[in-house]
Amino acid sequence: MSQLRAMQDEASEKGRLQVNVVSSVTAFPVTNALISISYTGIPENTLETLTTDASGQTETVELAAPPEEGSLDRNNERQPYSEYTLDISAPGYEPVSISGAEILANTKAIQNVRMRPSDNGQEEEEVFVIPAHTLYGDYPPKIAEEEIKPTNETGEIVLSRVVIPEYIVVHDGSPRDSTAKNYYVKYKDYIKNVASSEIYATWPANTIRANVLAIMSFTLNRVYTEWYRNKGYDFTITSSTAFDHKWIPERNVYESISVIVDELFSNYLSRPNVRQPILTQYCDGRRVSCPDWMTQWGSKELGDKGLSPIEILRYYYGDDMYINTAQEISGIPASWPGYNLEQGARGDKVRQMQEEINVIAGAYPAIPKISVDGIYGPATAAAVEKIQSVFGLPVTGITDYKTWYKISEIYVGVSRIAELT
Repeated sequence: MSQLRAMQDEASEKGRLQVNVVSSVTAFPVTNALISISYTGIPENTLETLTTDASGQTETVELAAPPEEGSLDRNNERQPYSEYTLDISAPGYEPVSISGAEILANTKAIQNVRMRPSDNGQEEEEVFVIPAHTLYGDYPPKIAEEEIKPTNETGEIVLSRVVIPEYIVVHDGSPRDSTAKNYYVKYKDYIKNVASSEIYATWPANTIRANVLAIMSFTLNRVYTEWYRNKGYDFTITSSTAFDHKWIPERNVYESISVIVDELFSNYLSRPNVRQPILTQYCDGRRVSCPDWMTQWGSKELGDKGLSPIEILRYYYGDDMYINTAQEISGIPASWPGYNLEQGARGDKVRQMQEEINVIAGAYPAIPKISVDGIYGPATAAAVEKIQSVFGLPVTGITDYKTWYKISEIYVGVSRIAELT
């Protein structure tokens, strides 16, 4: 306890936290949820009490964190983030406790919470304990594999083209651990979770982009080759660092990482004349070293020098690596038109987006309903601005690539349930 207090006393800078709460059944926002925040290990000391609004969101609060320089220094031995426990309750829902939410200095953390409706007044608290960040804790190193999988073995099934899945199934343990739970996770949420677990959100944006591209390409190789299903398992990927990536149920993510995943999510890494995404493996470059793979700390230092994402990736994986884009994105009503929609735009794509916004507005009262006329006027731009504000995108009122797919994602989430009721 005294060690923890000492560590928290060293938290001389500030990070930020916002909590978003939705129903695990309907994906609708949970209004008036109460969130109590305390230092992990010191539950008697409540630091902040927050309440969610009509969009299921709290205000953004500042919380103490260690100096940012600790997350930027490869040789730092101290924990560069502070840990908080969040206790969440709401009428009609089972309470949730998350212990170990990680706050980095000068960075916004986003804690997404899915609450289960309570049955007949019976409430059973869900408890999640977040383990250490992979750059700080001790985790098994990746077992090396071939970066391109054979596709001509008898009986092996592979997809005919690269598709961005809507969901993947994550086995929360090593492959042979039959006691480990399987989780159905949205693809983008999985990538945001892994990146937040494996690199620091304080790093240069191009370093984050390079690491996100490597994580996505590795994941899409598992999807494309149906790697685990061809071995008789019923999941897409594991949460073991020895086999795949570190994924942690209910961990917080970071705004700087989230925005980049929304920007890049349909991309992966390719080599000439190879159809499958490359299984881009990496190591931390501090506790573990690795020839011919990207090192995370090394990628940070290259980002500091101003290298672009592809320059960072080619430094480690060779000059014949390039960024590709998937031909298909699963689970969306229609693909992005290929150009930004903004005031003055007209046509079917505008009309479709307006229809989707009105369905979202049925679940999120803060978002105004608009006329479905196929004309991108001030009212449509204002509704888009509100969606961007609520869902953590740059607020421009322009429907760019990130915004189009965010609207599609939220629309699908809330409309599926509406169709069933």
